[in-house]
Amino acid sequence: MEKKRLVVLTGAGMSAESGISTFRDSGGLWEQYNVEDVASIEGWMRNPALVQEFYNLRRKQLITTSPNRGHYGLVALEEHYDVHIITQNVDNLHERAGSSQVMHLHGELMKVRSTRNESRIYELTPDNCEITMESRDEYGDTMRPHIVFFGEAVPMIEPAIECTEKADIFVVIGTSLNVYPAAGLLRFVRRGTPIYLIDPKPVNAPDNLGIRYIAKGASEGVEELTRLLLE
Repeated sequence: MEKKRLVVLTGAGMSAESGISTFRDSGGLWEQYNVEDVASIEGWMRNPALVQEFYNLRRKQLITTSPNRGHYGLVALEEHYDVHIITQNVDNLHERAGSSQVMHLHGELMKVRSTRNESRIYELTPDNCEITMESRDEYGDTMRPHIVFFGEAVPMIEPAIECTEKADIFVVIGTSLNVYPAAGLLRFVRRGTPIYLIDPKPVNAPDNLGIRYIAKGASEGVEELTRLLLE
């Protein structure tokens, strides 16, 4: 029998238990950097060296972290469901846990790309994860983080909408639903599709969708979700 499609939208709360800091809890500071200086296209145009420094530090942080029980819980659900993960996170913890179908809306921290040709994307390794304005690819191009900065288009949103429209079950984990266009994905869930929302904090979600709330962090929340789905 064909497995039901379980689509999971994850945000910063998914990785918080792994020790990855989130800028939304920091009053505009992210690892002591102003968000607009390091995470916007204007910041990149103004001071690219600072942006490179910031993402080098974030990669070093990522390398020291590990997936949490929530990540592994979603992998375990692949035994019973066709699990598709749409993540707002730029870390690679879903992949490292073993998830087989992961779509990154906001880019990937362990990748960089040419500043001249955005289709030239390069994967970094834990042993070689620092990029500066002096770094060049094989074509002689400077490189930038493979990140969707604030102020840039989100190229993966259309595939994410298509995936959402086919969901038999839709789950939201650890996102405030304040960042668009990702927050708008709920509008594309088919009428009558079960929706679960896992977050220890209240989330301002539409109240006409029959959302089932699980007021827990990612790890305990995924355990509760699994119990509910498999009952």
